[in-house]
Amino acid sequence: MDVTIEGDVFEWRGPAPFHFVRVPDAEAEAIRELSTIVSYGWGVIPVRGWVGDTEFTTSLYPRDGGYLVPLKDAVRRAEGVALDDRVAIRLRIG
Repeated sequence: MDVTIEGDVFEWRGPAPFHFVRVPDAEAEAIRELSTIVSYGWGVIPVRGWVGDTEFTTSLYPRDGGYLVPLKDAVRRAEGVALDDRVAIRLRIG
């Protein structure tokens, strides 16, 4: 399944700051329907993603009934993405 989402980059502070984009509800529902097939445990779903021309692998994190896409520093630097930017992400699930 391929899906393109758009969302704002936000920071979640922990021992180190992490940057995420929330998957919109409609896309999250479609992904949730596949979750039992593609999840490798505790609801995490491995994906291949693209921001602009930069390809990366990561896992969707379940959160508050939806999913978060982690944005690695290398991806953000390569595409000039900063905190609070609106970004389009293409995801390949499965």
